[in-house]
Amino acid sequence: MEKIKLGYAMTGSFCTLDKSIKEMARLAAQDYDVLPIMSENVYTVSTRFGKAQEIVTRVEDIARKSVIHTVSGAEPIGPRRMCDVLIVAPCTGNTLSKIALGITDTPVTMAVKSQLRIGAPVVLCIASNDALGGSAENIGKLLNRRNVYFVPVSQDDPERKPNSLVAHFDKIPETIEKALKGQQLQPIFA
Repeated sequence: MEKIKLGYAMTGSFCTLDKSIKEMARLAAQDYDVLPIMSENVYTVSTRFGKAQEIVTRVEDIARKSVIHTVSGAEPIGPRRMCDVLIVAPCTGNTLSKIALGITDTPVTMAVKSQLRIGAPVVLCIASNDALGGSAENIGKLLNRRNVYFVPVSQDDPERKPNSLVAHFDKIPETIEKALKGQQLQPIFA
């Protein structure tokens, strides 16, 4: 059986990158051929959560492919049908808002635009301290957009961070399976 071509994009919610990479590895070990894509920040910025080059190397080892990390590198994803499905995990509020507004100034937002222009599914795995603040209206826009699906989310700390949402990364495989069938995994807000 042919493997499912999975675009796996990452943006700068650095505290959730480890969870995301573990899910990527799990998918790569199953029926997925993973194409890694990173925002410029994930590709170049080292934080207390890890050194950029170590993260890039880890992802490339899992995928057995080089990371796409430029806008021009991401542009052919749709026209060349490089992905059956594309996930953005983690998807920051900044990236989510750019996607909702059609802004394609990063490798990840270009990958999403390129995927959507051929009518192929995009899955968003939100990790944002602002999801229920300034980004909330953009979540609303994307909930109504064709071929856009969400990994189920919850507030991660309602007391200290009432606007924060983090997706259930362990639900990524289920969400992708449903998205490939044109369905949204429910409930979205757990």
